Amino acid sequence: MIWRNTAKISENVYWVGVRDWNRRLFDALIPLPKGTSYNAYLIIGKEKKALIDTVNPGFEKEFEEKIESIVNPEEIDYVIMNHAEPDHAAAIPYIMALNNKAKLVTSVRGVKMAQTFYHVPAERIIAAHDGETISLGDKTLRFIEAPMLHWPETMFTYLQEDKILFPCDFFGLHTANGLYDDEIDDLLVHAQRYFGEIMMPFRTMGQKAIEKIKDLEIRMIAPSHGPIHRNPERILNAYKKWVNGDTKQKAIVIYATMWTSTEKMVQSIADTLTSEGIEIALYNLTTADLGDVAKDLVDSKAIVLGAPTVLGGMHPLGVYVTYLVKALRPALKFGVILSSYGWGASAVKHASEILGQVPFEVVGAMEINGPPTENDIHLVVELGKKLAKKIKEE
Repeated sequence: MIWRNTAKISENVYWVGVRDWNRRLFDALIPLPKGTSYNAYLIIGKEKKALIDTVNPGFEKEFEEKIESIVNPEEIDYVIMNHAEPDHAAAIPYIMALNNKAKLVTSVRGVKMAQTFYHVPAERIIAAHDGETISLGDKTLRFIEAPMLHWPETMFTYLQEDKILFPCDFFGLHTANGLYDDEIDDLLVHAQRYFGEIMMPFRTMGQKAIEKIKDLEIRMIAPSHGPIHRNPERILNAYKKWVNGDTKQKAIVIYATMWTSTEKMVQSIADTLTSEGIEIALYNLTTADLGDVAKDLVDSKAIVLGAPTVLGGMHPLGVYVTYLVKALRPALKFGVILSSYGWGASAVKHASEILGQVPFEVVGAMEINGPPTENDIHLVVELGKKLAKKIKEE
């Protein structure tokens, strides 16, 4: 159909992805307030044609129509699977059923996944080793292994002549808006949120990947979610900071409260930190957006967790966020735990058991019975000053 939009991003290189304007949740976990895109790219060489990545389930027909507006899908010689997750690879069987000659190119680790998830026969799979290339005639694809970004089989594809890097999820962001990075005003906010949600647990592998591509001349970065970076230095510089765990004089303050006792303690320490010149990101867990929490975990040097005791343990929302911190592995240096209880104290012990597996220093913890007294608030303020001093000196 003529209304199916495609975009030429370089000579004989086309964006043929789809935009999912209405998706609001990813992995039954990650909020998508701006929707997302599933980017795929068609490369037309003088001798061969290649398709890099595909689209999410449900968009196969739209995807086919976009490809057909440029070439007959039966003419595609290679389908590149940079990453086996269904939002990028689910349409592989659909495309390969339209075309009985195309070969699937994936990493060595991706071969088994292609067979397991998408039932691609072994004779139609090419295992690309790190640094290997495929020629399309006048265009050359180089494959770069990038394991655990964020699955073990992930690889990048680099189009040498056009100097375009196709890194799948790395350098991506979730928004359905914009084709290019300079069309998104708050691009780095979305990018930091995405990094916190998906890439932060794999910072070490991110460092290795950036080291591997440092000598490439990159004119454009074309990820599989969000806009294409035609100003690649901006996202590269941001990722260098994030994978290295660079933090700011900043504390993320996250809490749940039942009868405002914990909240009063949290407000006191937040006011103290602000007065001491520390940047604050404060979230009440009853209304917080998980993606925003992940975003602010990326560059916070400290965390303040507030949660009351409920039935012999930490409030369930507090449990949820402590497990989130444990899973995402942010580069935190310091922490404070604040709690209140009615008839049995256990939240601080519960939080400490979970957060004890996260490598940061607990500067202090307070657990009070009932509403905070004037003396309790005084102690919270002192704890806030102690935390601020640690943040500034680190």
